[in-house]
Amino acid sequence: MPHLDLGDGFRLYYEVHGPALDAPGVATPVLLAHGAGGNAMSWWNQVPALADRFPVITFDHRGFGRSHDIPDGPGRIAFGPDVLALLDHLGVPRVHFVAHSMGGRTAFAVYNREPDRIASFTYSGTNGGAVDDRYRALRTQLEDDGTLAGTLLSRALAPSFIAEQPALHFLYRRIRSLNPPRPPEFLRPGTRLVNFRGTAATRLAQSGRPILWVVGDLDRVVHPDLIAISHDLTPGSRFHVIPGSGHSGYIERPAEWNATVRGFLDEVEDGRFVASPD
Repeated sequence: MPHLDLGDGFRLYYEVHGPALDAPGVATPVLLAHGAGGNAMSWWNQVPALADRFPVITFDHRGFGRSHDIPDGPGRIAFGPDVLALLDHLGVPRVHFVAHSMGGRTAFAVYNREPDRIASFTYSGTNGGAVDDRYRALRTQLEDDGTLAGTLLSRALAPSFIAEQPALHFLYRRIRSLNPPRPPEFLRPGTRLVNFRGTAATRLAQSGRPILWVVGDLDRVVHPDLIAISHDLTPGSRFHVIPGSGHSGYIERPAEWNATVRGFLDEVEDGRFVASPD
């Protein structure tokens, strides 16, 4: 299985699908960064929808899937450097970065270190760090009224999907079960960031990169009204709400999720992308 061995003894699992990365005239590769409930296997509906044109890179974040973290390893703060090491290893100068949920942290970590490595952002069920006081106030309100109550697992899929698609719900849980145990604090912000009031919005808005926000109308992890604020904070970005989908639109409504993301990527790659009116 393909692994990248890093200097600290950590092995990052990855896969590359579609056209060869070094083929003449090959399209800009797409990198898919999974969320906390998944790993590289989560993208089984997306790779075939993209790999006819784009080289598609999937990987298991450190501490997920087949990328077991080392004892006393750096954990989540290494997500960005791990991806940059992978892109260097593959000889990939730029990618279309498609990030779901937790993967949004990785996307901005990569951009913050080496902005030229990202050709476009697709943020699925994540704010990408683009927040402000309006966002924080609304999130607090949604937490207080119970809209965002429950464990992450209980909110990862819409109840209607679980009832209507028991086989896919089972598959989702089995893919999730491949993740190794992690300390409870693995994904929590460090002490320095607990009361952090900053935002990635300014950097993203000034980046000049095409941005697509995708969210389910039933998302109870990152409510669509919250993502609407992230969209508002990044003028010119696209915003698409998937009806009948919870947090995991790429699983719950793959046809619409794929069509939306593929259409965006084709426009960007072909130079046809036009920023949305403010």
